[in-house]
Order: sequence, then structure tokens, then C-alpha cells
Amino acid sequence: MRRGARSFGLNKTRLFYIGNQDASGQAGVIADRFCDRQAKMKDNMAEAQQGVIREICGRFANDRTRLMDILLEVHRQLGGVSGEAVDAIAQAVSLPRVEVESTLSFYAFFSPKPRGKFVIRLCNDIIDQMHGAERVGRALREKLGIDFGQTTADGLFTLEHTPCIGMCDQAPGALINEKVITNLSSDRACEIVDELRKVGDVERLTLTLGNGNNSHALVRSMVRNNLRERGAVVFAPLARGSALRKALAESATEVIKSIKVSRLRGRGGAGFPTGMKWEFARAATGTNKVVVCNADEGEPGTFKDRVILTEAADLVFEGMTIAGYGVGAATGIVYLRGEYAYLLAYLESLLKERREAGLLGRDILGKQGFDFDIRIQLGAGAYICGEETALLSSCEGRRGDPKNRPPFPAQSGYLQRPTVINNVETFCCVARILENGAGWFNSLGTTDSSGTKLYSVSGDCDRPGVYELPFGVKVADLLAMVGAHDTAAVQVGGASGQMIGPKDFARSLRFDDLATGGAVMIFNQQRDVLRVAEAFMDFFCEESCGYCTPCRVGNRLLRERLGQVAAGKGSPDDLEYLKRLGETIKATSRCGLGQTSPQPVLTTLRSFRPEYERRVKVRPPDLLPSFDGGAAVAVAESLAQRRSVYFGK
Repeated sequence: MRRGARSFGLNKTRLFYIGNQDASGQAGVIADRFCDRQAKMKDNMAEAQQGVIREICGRFANDRTRLMDILLEVHRQLGGVSGEAVDAIAQAVSLPRVEVESTLSFYAFFSPKPRGKFVIRLCNDIIDQMHGAERVGRALREKLGIDFGQTTADGLFTLEHTPCIGMCDQAPGALINEKVITNLSSDRACEIVDELRKVGDVERLTLTLGNGNNSHALVRSMVRNNLRERGAVVFAPLARGSALRKALAESATEVIKSIKVSRLRGRGGAGFPTGMKWEFARAATGTNKVVVCNADEGEPGTFKDRVILTEAADLVFEGMTIAGYGVGAATGIVYLRGEYAYLLAYLESLLKERREAGLLGRDILGKQGFDFDIRIQLGAGAYICGEETALLSSCEGRRGDPKNRPPFPAQSGYLQRPTVINNVETFCCVARILENGAGWFNSLGTTDSSGTKLYSVSGDCDRPGVYELPFGVKVADLLAMVGAHDTAAVQVGGASGQMIGPKDFARSLRFDDLATGGAVMIFNQQRDVLRVAEAFMDFFCEESCGYCTPCRVGNRLLRERLGQVAAGKGSPDDLEYLKRLGETIKATSRCGLGQTSPQPVLTTLRSFRPEYERRVKVRPPDLLPSFDGGAAVAVAESLAQRRSVYFGK
């Protein structure tokens, strides 16, 4: 702050001194000196922050497309991104201020104001709620003396809710800064607060480290893999570089042909043929093609990619490099969800090892002209970035807004370059196909769904975790395998999938029957399926980017009417209203989020219609369905000291 622009706070200090002058009349001089010192201190602080920001921007070559990385690092060092910081960043990377502000405001993990030293983000998805997240939340509120969305007076703790953090197999879970806390209880949550006050560093928390690479020196996490079933594809051993050597012994077109012959389809849920996507990108005009790995599994109930990245990341990188060779790309990007930041240092170390082994960089494995390298782009808490075009927007340093299609990413994707986007599991399959052959891969699974599939199983079962199974397993067999009892409903494919009842348990998990990206959530007879649907709709209302009206407004209307029905305040007409509105949202929304967000309502209407019908009532035609007559006359009943003859019970 410059002396000529002192804040009102400093002027108030000066007036206090002058108003309490001593006999020597020196108070005004003392006040000026005090205010000058305060102003100089603020000037020095501002200049120091400017220096930090200039250094961070310079580290990323003042590249406007690396805005996400810049904001993440500024946030990490300064605790928030203030208006002054936004100005400094905009100037350094030559962007209009509004674009920096727009990106900052989009992501949940960013804040314009400093948060506490320890940001506790308690997961509140439906599985965590089932396992006691609400009790943990109450305990934290009482212990800290604040509500969610607030910071303690000493500036140490900020308390927030967050959707699924990829830990549904060990719920309730929370993030403290970037440290994952699993299997929380009310007592343990309070103990952690006390310990943080004492040690002052989240890295010094007393935690029992998880198994496998979770205990690696660069990870040191209490997360457990819960890998219940190892299959033949993703979690089988692989000699580093062996699949890549076989790929480089063939032409690029032969590599793509092998992927096509294997009938590999994308493992993210949509199931688009991988070889066809690669062929489109290879044939697209333009140089500087790009391969992107979608590691932003934000769907509630999904956590399989977390285990792959922990135990088989080398396989992912191998598959990406093969893709780079096949489509003629030199650049690879892994978009890693912000909730998995605890894996970042470990993944970077694996990339470094691959470069040193000649598996990344220039002239890979001596193949003249084949240059390919991979960088990791960290997200910052936005489910919509799991949608491939929103992910590309985020990689470009912008809001995670979906893009219009066409053009599709294979023609014009990252920075308008031809881009192949596949998910983590798909790249694992690619490497294994090149290692063992397309025929071997085709021998697994079914005629319409080749290979294996990873399932993230959570909810009411004895053995939650990750299962790698050949395509075609029946739901009933999976339920028996995971120790599910008294099952009333299964959510296949995460919140955007479909909820099925016992009459569908004989169906099989494959593309042409029950397709899924991997999430399988189990609910027993004690669960209310309409309340589960409400929780999913809350998630979609929160995570919509807000770009298009059907998704932004329609989902809230759907959630509101669903809540009325679930509470017994609906009418029979509401069921048709829910169906028509849900189908309209699906048909008119711009991207995959809005096109699938009505699924919790539409699929429960289809599979559990009796649950809806028993809660709706035929009401007098002159009353709104949601009108609660008893509540409306409650005060009058109290004053009259008698019950209403019309609404009293």
C-alpha cells in the first residue's frame, strides 16, 4: 500500500492518537510514524507476494495454457488467490483479468480468500453418509466451533464438504489439504484435530500406512488398495518396455490394426471402439497430435483408477506411449483429479525413470523420429472435467466448460490439435494387447465385450474393493463374491448409471446388457432408494457447470419434485412430470453430465415404481400437492388449544 493511499484502518489509528494527545503535542507525529511503518510493512508484503507470483509464472514460462498449474502453486504457497494475485498473474501470462478470475472461480479447490492452514474436506457422498459421515461432521463442528464453509478464528482450520474423493471402499473419508484420511469415526476426527494443533504439520500426523505402493516414500498414505481380485490384464506382471518394444517392431498402422482386431472398447463407460478413435486421429490433418489420459474419476462410487495408478501406473504410461506411436503424437498428458494429488510425486518419479530408461523422450528405444513425452496436469475439484471436452478446456488453463461437438477431439482437441482421449484402464488394455496379442485379448470376456473389466464395489457388502473380472459376470454372482446380503438395489455405473432391483440380478455386466464405467454400489433392504436418488441429484445439481438451461435449471426442478414425492407430499401426476422432465433434460443438455444426470430418477421410476406410488396421494383439487395443511394450521391449533377438524391428526 502506498503512503498516499492509506487505508481507512490506518487513518483511524492516526485519529486515535491525535484524539488522545499528551501535553507535548507529539501524538500526531507518533501516529504518522506508526501509519508509515504499517504502510511500509504492507508494501513489503505486497511486493513479496508479487515476487512469489512472478517466480511461479516464470517457472511455467509465463504460458497462459498452464494457468491451472500456476493457480495451484499460488494457492499452495499463499493459501488463496487474492484480487491482487489475479492481477499479477494476468499481467505475467498476458491474459485479460476476467479469464484468470473465471478459471479461479470455477474449481472447488480454489479460493480468492485464504483458507485455514488445514482445510478439512469431509466426503459427503451417499456411501460415506451410509457409513457415518454425518456423525463425523457433527463431531468436527462441535470440536472446531464452526460450521461447514467456515474458518476458525485462529486461522488454523477450514471445514468443508466435498463429493466423492475416490475412497468409498474405506468410508467415511476426508482430505486434509492433500492428505487422505480413511475410515473416520467421530472420536478419530477429534483426535486428528488435537494432533494437528500439537504438531502443526499434516505430514506429521500419526497414520498407519496402507499396503502396496501406498507406503512408498513418495506416497506415504493410509489408503488401502482393497484389490480383491487380480485379473489377467491390468494387474498381471509386466516387464517395463516389453509391450512398447513389440509395438515399435511394427508399423503404426499395424499397431492400430491390432487394437481394432482386439475389439477393445473404451473402459470409461461410453464404450467407443478404441482402434477407431485412434484411426480418426491418425488420419486427421495437422501435426503436433496429442494423447490424453483421463484420470479424473469423479463419479460417486468409482475408485478403480486410484488402485491402477498406485500399483500399475507403468502399464498406463506404456499404453499411452504406444498410443503416441500409433497416432503420430509427440505429447502426452495425464489429467489427474485433484483428490489424487497425494500420488503426484510418485507418478512423476515413474515418468523420470522411464525417461532415463529411454522409454520417453527423443528417439524412444532407438526408433529414429519417434519422440514422445508425458506431463501430468492436476485438476482442482470439478466433476465435469471427467467429460472429455471439459477436461481439454481445463488442460488448456481455462474453466472446465464442455465444448460443442463436432468437431470431435480426434479432429480438433487440445489446443485445436488432433487428440486421442482414453481412460486409465483403457491404456492398460492397450499395453497388454501389444504384449500378448489381439487373439489372446479376444479370448477373454464375451463376443460383444472382449477382455476384462475392473469394478469398484462399495456399499452394503462385506468385501468392498476392486475386482478385475472377465466381461459377462452376472450381477447375482458379483453380489455373492463381494459378500452382499439382503440386497434391495444395485447402482450400476455410478450416479449417472442405472439402479436395478432383484428382478434384474440375473443380467450380466457387459456393453450390450448392463454397461458400466466400473462403479457398483450396493444397497440393502434398510436403505430408501428414493433418498439415494435424492443424494445423486444433489450431486448433479452441485456439479453442473451451469452452461445450459436444461441441466442448470432442469436438474434442480427434478430434485425438488423428487424430494416432495420422497417426503410423501406428491401426487400421482408427479410421476409423469418426473419422467417427462427427466427425458427432456437428457435430450436437450449440451454434454454428458446433463444427458445422464436424470438417470437416478428415471431408473428408480422404472425399477422401483411401487416405492413412488405408495408415497403419492390423491389430494383435493383445490390444494397444491406440496401443501401441508397440518403445518399451516399448527399455530392456530396451539392458540385455540384444539385440533383442526380438517387437518388435525
